Parts: sequence; C-alpha cells; structure tokens
Amino acid sequence: MTRRIRIGIDTGGTFTDVVAFDEASGELVTTKTPSTPANPADGFLAGIDKVLGLLGLGDLDRREQGAAIVAVSHGTTVATNQLLEGKVGRLGFVTNTGYEAMLEIARQSVPDGYGNSYFWVKPDRIVPRDLVQGVEGRLDFTGAEVRPFDEDGARRVARWFRDRGVSTLGVCFLHSYANPAHEQRMREILAEEHPEAVVSLSSEVLREYREYERAMTTLVDAAVKPRLAAYVGNIEGRLREFTPDDPGVVGGHSGVVGGSGGGAPRGLPFYVMKSNGGVLSAAEVVHQPITTVLSGPAAGALGAALIAKVAGFDRVLTSDGGGTSTDVSVVIDGEPTLTTEGSVGAFPSKIPMIDVVTVGAGGGSIAWLSPEGTLKVGPQSAGADPGPLCYGRGGADGAVTITDAHVYLGRIPPHLLGGEIPLDVDAAASGVERLAERLGLSPEACATGILEISAWNQANALRQVTVKRGLDVRDFTLTTFGGSGSLLLCRLMDVLGVPTVLVPPNPGNVSAFGLLTVDVKNDYVQTHVTLADALEPGEVAAVYAALTDQAAAALTAEGFAPEQHRFLRTADLRYFGQAFEVRVPVADGPVDAALLDEVAARFHAEHRSLYGYDFADDATQQVEWVNLRVSGVGPIQRPVIRRHDLPERTPDTSEDAAHTGNRAVCFDAAAGYVDTPVYQRTALVPGTVVEGPAIVEEFGSTVPLHPGFAARVDEHLNLIVTRSV
Repeated sequence: MTRRIRIGIDTGGTFTDVVAFDEASGELVTTKTPSTPANPADGFLAGIDKVLGLLGLGDLDRREQGAAIVAVSHGTTVATNQLLEGKVGRLGFVTNTGYEAMLEIARQSVPDGYGNSYFWVKPDRIVPRDLVQGVEGRLDFTGAEVRPFDEDGARRVARWFRDRGVSTLGVCFLHSYANPAHEQRMREILAEEHPEAVVSLSSEVLREYREYERAMTTLVDAAVKPRLAAYVGNIEGRLREFTPDDPGVVGGHSGVVGGSGGGAPRGLPFYVMKSNGGVLSAAEVVHQPITTVLSGPAAGALGAALIAKVAGFDRVLTSDGGGTSTDVSVVIDGEPTLTTEGSVGAFPSKIPMIDVVTVGAGGGSIAWLSPEGTLKVGPQSAGADPGPLCYGRGGADGAVTITDAHVYLGRIPPHLLGGEIPLDVDAAASGVERLAERLGLSPEACATGILEISAWNQANALRQVTVKRGLDVRDFTLTTFGGSGSLLLCRLMDVLGVPTVLVPPNPGNVSAFGLLTVDVKNDYVQTHVTLADALEPGEVAAVYAALTDQAAAALTAEGFAPEQHRFLRTADLRYFGQAFEVRVPVADGPVDAALLDEVAARFHAEHRSLYGYDFADDATQQVEWVNLRVSGVGPIQRPVIRRHDLPERTPDTSEDAAHTGNRAVCFDAAAGYVDTPVYQRTALVPGTVVEGPAIVEEFGSTVPLHPGFAARVDEHLNLIVTRSV
C-alpha cells in the first residue's frame, strides 16, 4: 500500500509536538521532542525522525521517506513569543508629511483602572518618534491623487534610514487602502537607495481604512518579518533532504495537499499555520508574516474544537498551556470565533484571526518580586534553554518558574516525556526555598502561591473571551491541553465556576493534531464605506469578483484545481455613526438588491445577538457597509477521531492496572503533602473513574486531580473532570 503521510509539527517554547496521519490507512501517531531554540530546525527534524520511526519508516533514507510524505504543516510561536516579550527590534516608520505623530496620538483608550497610581503614562510606541519620517504626497479616500508623490523627498528619507542603519521599515500612507500607488513607489525607491531594507506596506498587509490600526499592523508585520523569514528558510533548507528522486510524485500523487489538482510539480510541500485558521505555503507566508502571529494557538483551538465536538460539547473554552504562554479561545457549535480586533501582548494586529487571548503564563514563566516586594509570575520566560531550574542548566539567572513550583509540590513527576528527560528536583527545591525566604513564606506556601497567581492569570484571560463579551463562563466546558495546560484545571474550575473540563488524549499534541485538520486558506479585504441606501449591487459585485480572483490565483498557486476552490464571502456592517463593525456572511450567488437586503437583515440579527438590541424597525438608523471580504479555501482530508467501546474488563480493574505507585503531593500549603496514587493514563479504559486526590500521567502531560474532583474516561479516551463533592 502506498503511504500518504501528512505531518503536523507545533514548535513551542519548550517542546516540539508532532502528529502524523497516514491518509491511506487512517493511522495516527503522536510524539514530542525537546525544542532547540539555538536552531529550531534541529528539533523540527528530530520530531520528523521520531514520528517516522513510529510509522515504521525509520530505516528508510531521506528521499524514500520523502516519497511517502504528502505535506508537512507547521505551527510556530516565533512571532508570538517575539511580540509577547516585546522584542520588536529597531524599526523605522514612513508616513505622510504632517502625520509623523500618528503613533504617538494613537487612540484615546486607557487601560481599565490606573493601578496604584493616579496617573497613567502612555507606553513607549513601537517606533520612537525620532525614527519616523514623512514624505509629501496625498490621496483622498477614493484613491484619487490630491498632491503628487515627492520622489526626491522619498529618496532623502530612504537615505536617512540607510545612513542610520535602520533596515526594518513599515510604510503607511493615508488612504493607501484605496490606491497603493504611492506606497508601491516608496518601496521601489527604498529598494534603489536602501537595498538592505526589509519593507512592509500597509496596502499589502491590511487593505482597510483607519490609519493608526493599519500602521500598527504593518509595523508588527515588519518587526517579525526578518526573524520569521530566517526561521522558515532554515527549516526549508533542511527539508530538502527529503526531496524524493521524482519530486513530481510525493506520497503517490502530485504532492498537493488538496489532491491531484494543478500547479507545478514540486518536492516536499511545507505549510505554515496562519492566525485565521488556515495554512499557507512557507514560500508565501514569509511575505505576510503578520498572519502567523497566532499560528500555534490557532492550530490548538481548531484541534480542540474538533475533539470537543466529537465528544458532544458544543460550547467550549480552550486553554492551551505551553512553555512560554497560555492561549485561550471560545468555540461555539464546533467553530472557534474569529476577530480582526486581536492583539499579541501590547501590539494590536488587525488581521483575520481566531479570537485567541494570549498571556505569559506557561511552564517556563518566571516568578519574580516587584519593586514593592510582591510576587509576580511572567510574562518573562526561561524558555527551553536554559529552561526552568529543574532542567539542570541553572535556569534564567537562578529564577524559579511555574514548572519548578509543580516539581517541588510533587504535582509532576521527576522527569518529562515518559522518562526521556530527567528533572533536577533538588535544583527546583533550592530555588523555591531561596524565593520563599525572600518573601517570608514557607516553601510550600511560596510554590502554591506561584501556581495560584498563574491560575488567576489564566482565569482572567478566559474571562476576557467570555464575561467581557457577554458570555457566561459557567455555560461552557473547558478543554485544557498543551504540555502544561491541564496542571491547574482543578483550580480553574473553582475560580471560574465551570462545571466540566475535558482533557483530550495526548493533550500535549493537540496543536500539532490541529494542523492536520485545517484547510489552506487566505483572506482578502477591501474597504468600501457606503450607506446601504446608496449601495450599488454592481459595485459590490465588482469588488467581490476582484477579491475572488485574487483568492483563486492564490489557491491555484498552492496546487488546487479550480473545482476544489471554495470561497467564503463576508461583509463588515455597522449602524451609521458607530465606531465598530459586525461581520456577517454573504451568501453565494449573484449580488443583487435581494442579497443586500438579506445581508442587512443578518446584520440586525447578529447585532442583537452580540449587544442585546438592534434598530431593524427604526427607519432613522441607517446601516453602513464598511469592508468586503473573501476567504479562499483549499480543502484537505481530516483525520477521524475513533470511538472506543467499553472493554470486557471492568473499569475498576482498569484503574488497578493503571495504578503505578504513590508519591507525596502538596495540593494545599496548609494541609501539606499527602500520599497520592499515580495512574498511567494509557492504561485507563472507557468508563473508568479516578477520584482525587490522584495524579494521572502520560507521555508529555500530567493531570493533578485535587481532593473533591473526579475524572471519567469517555468513549473517545478523553478525561471528563467534574467535582465529586
């Protein structure tokens, strides 16, 4: 039988997670390997080697293995972590003369509350004022030229940045969403005068109005572009080792994820996860790196959405805990919610993305003392190297991490990955004890305090995507995954009041699994601000046709035949005078007056659903169309989640067989350590119930069950955690 293997690889701050799916046989295997921050390609290739060995292909040479691989899809936190840690580098900004203070003025929003001070100081801009330059020239909102572009001035600006060694630049001119000509000419001049410059244009990054948001998104794109390009290029170079002798035949067909469609023959296809819930070829994604800012989190949300839907849960919160951060999102009826109002850390990114909130609360997050002497946790992280103290490499300047606290309290075993990575328990204990002495606490109180702060950080992120958006968190099932995602689930249940938590099998690999469930997808947008009464169906049809042509060209370039193309149309509408829009679907078919009326009706209904009211019956409130959008989708074959029947042996027997021993675990500082049974999750069969206190372990993940909680194994091998008292 010809093998047709798709591999999903999610590289996190600490571990690289790998899932492989054989389309021919339906076989699905998972594994993990340590990340290699010094050269991420090393961990990436090690993961491929490991998973191919599990599939019985380990003895083949690289080219023979490549002939069996249909595609490799990758989720990366390179851009996410760079932005979370605020490492944007030295950026330059080019805009219209007279608008150089755009970033300084920003918006008039102020964070909720002022903390312990009566004053709030606006944070540093992504580009300091002294690295902003203006160029003469002006377009109006229709794209018509009001003043010509000053080419001589543009050359002076290009040389100014060149002479100061500023080589990463964002360009945002007013109304370039309607006419990109001035921005495109600026790039040409930069290429002539400053050829080393890496340049992002707002008309290519975000073709929407609102110059501040467009400028910020463009600058974030520019900031992550050099690092992402180097990262992807490094991996692509290593993947060439797998190019088969006949590169036109990969995995028994043309090498195209979508099937046997068109496109030029190529070697091993390499795709990168995008924030919008789709993947794109690595060759294309380096030109739009902003689309990867939530690459890994998006894959996790999609994988968890599918798992929870199959398990029978349609209202789900996802919590993906990794080494650097925890990412949370909302899933309703099997689909993660989308937004264009997202941000990563302090940086807004107004691109289509799965609505994920990211907080610096991962296993490697560092505990530290504020100048006031209070305990803080994150967002700084020890990462994978040097990693937590228990990794035995000294940690980050001897700092204690969340993982060290778990080790000290006995909540995770003294090793990772089933024993592949031994942990230095004494190093973790020494660090916790030093920090506890500075705080005047017992070591147990210090360690549990670190975890309590981490739990509240995660809970606040979950409230951001629920309570702050009119959703009752208690109406949802929480799905926890990632290497550290399930370690605090019992405390999260208490803090949030959620009734049920679902922990998938192999939770550390859910993001990698999600990479195998997503289609190739690209998004296109055009601002078209018009009152509904003045809207011309022909103009709307022309814009949608142009956007669809762009999407079709991209899908063809990705190797999908025209009959495989799918297009999803949406529009952003608002009531006249509002400063925000509501996105609604636009049905397929001719654009006529009936369709426009149908879209307006959907807008009224969606507005009521979101905000509790609408003006459908108020003729004085006009509807305004703002943006038209098209998503081009190339479908792939998804893995099937199998159902497991109850075995012949009873669940009680299963629990006994899974019991591997006991160890001392501290769930509460006041109660101290208690002798706690430890269970091997893979030995638990459907129907088994494990009562807390208990520890459930598997390769790559651990679930501490506090007293008063119980976990039941369902027919898909998920752990369903509820309160037992």
